[in-house]
Amino acid sequence: MSQEKSATDYLKGWRSWRITRYYFFIALTAFFLILPWITVNGNHFFLLSFDKLKLHLMFVQFDMQEMYLMPFLLMLMFIGIFGMTVLGGRVFCGWICPQTIFRVIYRDLIETKLLGIRKRIKNKQIEPDYSESSNQIKRVVAILLWTALSFIATANLLWFFVPPEDFFAYLANPTEHLMLVGILVITALFLVADIVMIKEDWCEYVCPYSRIQSVLYDEDTVMTIYDPHRGGAIYNENSQKQVDSLSELHKLDQSAECTMCESCVTICPTHIDIRQGLQLACINCLECSDACTQVMGKLGKPSLIRWSSEKEVLFQNGKTDFFRPKIKGYIATLLAIVVILGLMGSEKELMLLNINKENRLYSIDIDRDTQKVRVKNDYIFLLQNTQDVDHKYYFDVIAPKEYEGKIMVLKPSEPFKVKPNIKKKKIVTLYTPELLVQEERKDTVIPITIRAYAIDAKDTIVVERKSTFVFPRYDKYKEGVKQ
Repeated sequence: MSQEKSATDYLKGWRSWRITRYYFFIALTAFFLILPWITVNGNHFFLLSFDKLKLHLMFVQFDMQEMYLMPFLLMLMFIGIFGMTVLGGRVFCGWICPQTIFRVIYRDLIETKLLGIRKRIKNKQIEPDYSESSNQIKRVVAILLWTALSFIATANLLWFFVPPEDFFAYLANPTEHLMLVGILVITALFLVADIVMIKEDWCEYVCPYSRIQSVLYDEDTVMTIYDPHRGGAIYNENSQKQVDSLSELHKLDQSAECTMCESCVTICPTHIDIRQGLQLACINCLECSDACTQVMGKLGKPSLIRWSSEKEVLFQNGKTDFFRPKIKGYIATLLAIVVILGLMGSEKELMLLNINKENRLYSIDIDRDTQKVRVKNDYIFLLQNTQDVDHKYYFDVIAPKEYEGKIMVLKPSEPFKVKPNIKKKKIVTLYTPELLVQEERKDTVIPITIRAYAIDAKDTIVVERKSTFVFPRYDKYKEGVKQ
């Protein structure tokens, strides 16, 4: 009676990792389904639009010419996942990876809870008997349900590249958007094949992440781990099973607490025996820990399987060092990338301007009104209004002090309007009516700064670009004057 009370006290307040994962999966799924629909001033949290050549990040819109932000986003993602692996093992695989979430939806929700094809959610080793006619019909229903969900999942992915407001408009005219339709159908069918047929084999044999995890691990990495000191060594050093029954285990180790019930084996979604040690297929889902907790809890003992480190469980060499130098290095690197990304993102230009000189270096003519000699340089300006409203633009020329006020804009003579997100090409002519240099041997290249701005927002929408103004050598200048 006292042992029963002890077991009751032990299991009181215990929460299943599997149930916790379900709630986490629901929250994560809802987050990613809702996020593409949230906009601030028409901008999305994240959108990489190849259609409109735009990047939306943190509700700020960037042009494709500002794609220098993408490498930092990729570094943030990969270094974040690597750091997560060093700290918590394959926690990404078991708790965040879409493959895992999709398999849980198909196996635990559709096959087990809704249709009853699988009889027990705690036994994932035994595949359903599809030779039964009832199971055959149920399997078709399960695949149809998952196919519908696959199209929703694929659409959700595409919403981060084609926003929902455009996505559904494009689907209404499928013949005009065959690439979008093709990607949607092919990706959805791939998800059906992956989740229904490939299943957990994807984690072990296809996914490259499982191949690099062991390189990232150290003795302080937290993972799903079996305690052989308490439970007994079921496998030898060569990962070969050395006992098959409780009596054999007790012959090997009389103090071994493992009951050889193999609940941890039957519940494993990737079909491994966690007692064998670290394996590629383990995704840190902790369902084996749940199973062992329930069995050992009834005996009034703690679980033999924990989310802990080799240092703490296998080597018994003290507590896990969560904030070791390696982890601090990852945190510092991630913070540095976030700061750089924030600084670069905050310097977003409210207009884009590219300036190229025409092939002809200069031309010389006589101003009919003033009869003064003019030296002209022509440029090609490619300007884009990145705002959501029309703006009128014009330019100023900033020259070195000795040439200040002597180089001016000849064409265009008036400000011009540019519509939102439209690239406008303008031929711009700068000129000088002054004899700036009397150089006999070569042309003189004068560095200048061209300041472009919006007339109605001159203090905020302004960019400056470096360029040059070429003044001819003196003999060329005189020839132009004579002409």
